[in-house]
Amino acid sequence: MAREQVIASLDIGNSKIRCIIAVVSPERREPHIVGIGFSPSLGLRDGMVSSIEEVVSNITSAVEDAEMMSGLSVHHIFLGTSGSHLESTPSRGVVATSGHEITEEDMQRVIEAAQNAPIGRNAHVLRIIPKDFSVDDQSGIQSPLGMSGIRLEVDAHVLTGNVSILKNLERSVHQAAIDVDDIIPAPLAAAEAVLSRRQKELGVVSIDIGSSSTSIAVYEEGALIHTAVIPIGGQSVTKDIAIGLRSSIDAAEKLKIEYGTNIVNEVPENEEIDLEKISKIDSHTISRKHLAEIIQARYYEIFLLIKEELKLIGRDGILPGGATLSGAAIKMPGCLELAREVLALPVQIGFPQGIQGMIDQIDDPSYATAIGLILWGLHNDSPKSSHSSGFSVDFSGVFDSIKTFLKKLLP
Repeated sequence: MAREQVIASLDIGNSKIRCIIAVVSPERREPHIVGIGFSPSLGLRDGMVSSIEEVVSNITSAVEDAEMMSGLSVHHIFLGTSGSHLESTPSRGVVATSGHEITEEDMQRVIEAAQNAPIGRNAHVLRIIPKDFSVDDQSGIQSPLGMSGIRLEVDAHVLTGNVSILKNLERSVHQAAIDVDDIIPAPLAAAEAVLSRRQKELGVVSIDIGSSSTSIAVYEEGALIHTAVIPIGGQSVTKDIAIGLRSSIDAAEKLKIEYGTNIVNEVPENEEIDLEKISKIDSHTISRKHLAEIIQARYYEIFLLIKEELKLIGRDGILPGGATLSGAAIKMPGCLELAREVLALPVQIGFPQGIQGMIDQIDDPSYATAIGLILWGLHNDSPKSSHSSGFSVDFSGVFDSIKTFLKKLLP
């Protein structure tokens, strides 16, 4: 009899490190979450490892918690990476097919041709995502398999990350005695967890507000059409509060969590907060309304920058599937209302979908990336091994993405 498949993910963020362990039975393809672990992330800055020793310790702590809860051992994981080092470059690949019926091999060749997009000197290709194909003069084709033509083209996105950052992340995981099956950009993982197939068909933007950055992924007609990373996140709000209210950074974080809101008009003019109640080193009193104004200004900027990204691709205010928000920072009161006002789109909170088990603990937008990594690992049949691919150009992960892309187009 077929055995259960064990899949584990590691979401290394700038604020927290999350580990998820799931099992998948042969009868059911939905992952069943059996272990959750997390720890503070103390050795990272904007996705970069600043202290390998601290990161290894934090990874070990998160993984051990998940192992203890599940009763299973983790030996390899799907690793998520985030931060402003991630970049997306549009690319076009062209190959000759000599008029024969287009095969999967032709698909592989045209995707390989798209690899030739000009990328930064220190960039490593993480994913090549097909947008659509063209056969001779016929464009906008979702699946050209079985069609005939003499020229096959693909419009694709080449997603890259900084080589040094990726190597240090992978090295940290290896030093925690764990192998990396694949490194997946966080924007893709978050979208995998919170977006439905219908949303992707209609046109939707997935917005994940992390600690140091905000990532977006835009889908239309089932295909990824744009990704971007904005170097502003929840930590930016905390820093603004510390500067604006002249408080310590620890007090600013507590103020944000305990008293923060984006709804300025609902805060009484005379409501004040005594910092002595939440801080050992701050003793002054601050206006809660002023706190709300500081928070709202930064969130407004985040959504305004997202709006500018949508303008760049001609999708400002015209995505029928709206916007789906994930990440811990979107739990700030008034966040959805402000997003609707700025983006002029329907907006909803993105909760992880397509999973079973421990729902009461993971039914939370902050787990979107960690759960998305599990789903990505499940949907890709042949995860690549870091031992075989390292950081040389390897297309095995690309071809798995193509297969998954095509499978999703089938009824």
